[in-house]
Amino acid sequence: NKQNQQAILRLMNELSDLADGDLSAKATVTEDITGAIADSINYTTDELRKLVSRVISASAQVSKATGEAGTVTKGLMLATQKQADEIRDAGGAVELMTKSIKEVDTSAAQSSQVARRTLEVTEQGAAAVRNTVAGMDSIREQIQDTAKRIKRLGESSQEIGEIVDLISDITEQTNVLALNAAIQASSAGEAGRGFAVVAAEVQRLAERSAEATKQIGLLVKAIQGDTQDAVSAMEKSTQGVVDGARLSDEASKSLKEIESSTRELTDLVNSISVSTQVQTDMAQEVATVMADILKISEQTSKGTQQTSASVVQLEALAKELNGSVAGFKL
Repeated sequence: NKQNQQAILRLMNELSDLADGDLSAKATVTEDITGAIADSINYTTDELRKLVSRVISASAQVSKATGEAGTVTKGLMLATQKQADEIRDAGGAVELMTKSIKEVDTSAAQSSQVARRTLEVTEQGAAAVRNTVAGMDSIREQIQDTAKRIKRLGESSQEIGEIVDLISDITEQTNVLALNAAIQASSAGEAGRGFAVVAAEVQRLAERSAEATKQIGLLVKAIQGDTQDAVSAMEKSTQGVVDGARLSDEASKSLKEIESSTRELTDLVNSISVSTQVQTDMAQEVATVMADILKISEQTSKGTQQTSASVVQLEALAKELNGSVAGFKL
């Protein structure tokens, strides 16, 4: 009937604002045919208004959260990128350090070889000096023995000289006796002629003996002079050998000190070589760890970028959702 039509038209007019998004609009609840419908519409509108209000609030919170997450994500991206760069730089520094340690290890190994060769040469030199000292001691003993023999020869020459002097005295006495015998033989006349001949022969023999004795004396004096010179030369040689042996002993002591220092240097260089090898191994391990950390950092950076992209998408969805409910009036 006409009353119902008017009630329906009134309800439709009231619902036109609701259709335009005005959720504050209320349908008039009457006792006619539209009363129950209006009451249901009002209930639905209230629930829809509450839902839209919650959606708007949630959208605002999502927008705020995504904005903050975007800021944090950007900061995290910058931090992870910076961290990756620093790790990459640190990895390069570790590689340079490893290279330097390897060079030091190589130098230490070469120094160790040089030290070992030096030690071998020093030991050979010490052995040569010891042999030289032993040889000089033997030469000194031989020279001293020869000097003793020459001294004995000089003493024997002195004795020979004394004997020659004695022979010379005997020859002079014999010459005098022969001269006296010749004088007595000439006094005896014809009877002493034979004795005079013997006396003359004895005198000539005495003269020849005197001449030979004189020559022997000269030779003995020459031998004594040469012997004295030889003894002096031997003494000088002995002193030279003694000085040489003393210098060789000092050289041997110096070589022993050098040998001891070289052994210490060799041990030290070996210790350095072992330490540098350990450092090289540790540096390589650090380089491996740094490479793993860099890989993880790069993966983290990629994950952060993906998170940032997701946050951007979520922010866009929040804006889209906010735009969808923006037309409603609460």
